[in-house]
Amino acid sequence: MKFYYVYILRCSDNSLYTGITSNIEKRFSEHQEGKLKNAYTFSRRPLKLEFYQEFMEPEQAIYFEKKIKKWSKEKKEALIRKDFDMLQILSECRNATHFKYKS
Repeated sequence: MKFYYVYILRCSDNSLYTGITSNIEKRFSEHQEGKLKNAYTFSRRPLKLEFYQEFMEPEQAIYFEKKIKKWSKEKKEALIRKDFDMLQILSECRNATHFKYKS
């Protein structure tokens, strides 16, 4: 059975990189070795694998990766820490027009 992984890497400049792969060990090694000179992670090595989630369906992995890429760094950090309470707080709508804030 083939699995798909969404992963988050911490770069040497403390930025976070999110990606998707079907072979987490190989892909991390490629990032770490700098296989692609124009890749975001190339000049930000060494890297640390901070988080990964396994999926059985590629569509689920693609959906999750796209979702995470839109998140703030603070929200990604909460996911890495497995701080699900903070993740929920950071996911709440803070827009003044949200139904929670209407009287």
